[in-house]
Amino acid sequence: MNIQIAKTTAKRRPFLPPNFVRAMLAGHSALGLAFAALIYIVCLSGTIVVFMFELQRWEQPTSPLIFQPASTAAIGTVTQQGYAQAVKDKGGHDLTILGPSWRDPRLSVHYHDHETGVEGSWLADADGNLVSRIKAPWTHFITDLHIHLHLPNTWGLFLVGLTGVALLSSIVSGVLSHPRIFKDAFAFRWGGSRRLQEADLHNRLSVWGLPFHIAVSVTGALLGLSTLVVGVLALAAYDGDSERAFAEVLGPRPSADETAAPIPDLPAMIRSIQERKPDAVFANANIQHIGKAGQIASVGMSTPGHLAFANAYNFDGNGKLLGDNGVEEGSIGKQILGALQPVHFGWFGGMPVKLLYGILGLALSVVTYTGVTIWLARRRDAGRPAPHWERIWTAVGWGQPLAIAGSIITGLLTASDALILTTYLLLTLATLGLSIIMKGTSAVSWVFKTGTAVLLTFAASTHIALWSDKATDPMALYVNVAIVACVAGIILTLRQKPIN
Repeated sequence: MNIQIAKTTAKRRPFLPPNFVRAMLAGHSALGLAFAALIYIVCLSGTIVVFMFELQRWEQPTSPLIFQPASTAAIGTVTQQGYAQAVKDKGGHDLTILGPSWRDPRLSVHYHDHETGVEGSWLADADGNLVSRIKAPWTHFITDLHIHLHLPNTWGLFLVGLTGVALLSSIVSGVLSHPRIFKDAFAFRWGGSRRLQEADLHNRLSVWGLPFHIAVSVTGALLGLSTLVVGVLALAAYDGDSERAFAEVLGPRPSADETAAPIPDLPAMIRSIQERKPDAVFANANIQHIGKAGQIASVGMSTPGHLAFANAYNFDGNGKLLGDNGVEEGSIGKQILGALQPVHFGWFGGMPVKLLYGILGLALSVVTYTGVTIWLARRRDAGRPAPHWERIWTAVGWGQPLAIAGSIITGLLTASDALILTTYLLLTLATLGLSIIMKGTSAVSWVFKTGTAVLLTFAASTHIALWSDKATDPMALYVNVAIVACVAGIILTLRQKPIN
């Protein structure tokens, strides 16, 4: 007698319950749709802002370059001449000096007066003598677009901070709604419908760049919501005293004594710091209420092995050390605070890290864009097409590069902040308007891709025509080559089939 023994195999329970996965997927879609356009604009502009210092040099390629730390004598000279120029321009209230570094090999001085609204920025040579005003209006435009969307500073920062929170929430919900996302990290369905290819590209880019996506969203949220964070700190630790909270984070504030006084001796302050930290290098200095008895000088010195740009040592007007900000060797909270900006923008580790941030930032922009295109394609497959929204979203995806390219040309030809912003806004509205009257997403995509390629080509040609016989900074060539590479990449995408 043959006895058959039945083998039962217990079904493996999924790591995450199906109902939980469905809830996460619904939340992921809702968050993505609610903030998609803002996330895309912030990510795309942030990818460009990673190279802010290179773009400043590209816009003004005759700047004197200094590839070594500034001498104390040069710091003294640029302080004296910068303050004299600030007084002449009626902007002598706060003065900031930025020393040369690997990020930006230039010595510059900046001044601002809160009452008159006057501000100015100058470049200096290796001896500290003022050479020329800084003129990088387009870089200023794209930086402001990323940091506060050209809205009033507080509201803009808050909105960008909320966008960072939404991005982080979308990342977490996206991972939880795809239990196999790590197992399928290298799975591609090539040769089939483009919708499946887009879905695989979206998921693969999401998981490959996950540490980067989390880092930039967390740091972006903290930077954008910094005012709110300090407000909560004031309520929790200082009985609502925001001044004490800001002083704890930013250092001592100047007093109200407006009696005239000699400007601080920055070289002496630098030497006193280097006596205790011989490897410290001057990075920056900020003098609040300069030339007044209540002035405060913060001298930023960087030492090897720290993520923070520099540790600020605070002095009163007489040169007495009041303490430091502790972002290098203070509490863990202060060290995290000092690392936020370098980690967010990739301004650590040299050009290789910046290039990696550029690639990953572009990938995050693609993830944001494809997330919505996939959702719209699924609606179409389910018999609920939204052709108007498909065209509008295509206009957002390719209209933004077009609008940014147009703003570059305006910046090069006019150097007017108002005209650059106006060009960007008009082109944004024009692309959205055209998408409504055009037929089919393929036509919208092709027209705006072609327009972006044409405008970028014209931007590089314009820069060459303006600076070819005057440029002394090799960054002029490097950025133009990068623009041409972007044009080539766009041209390659023109052959793509529509999503089906």
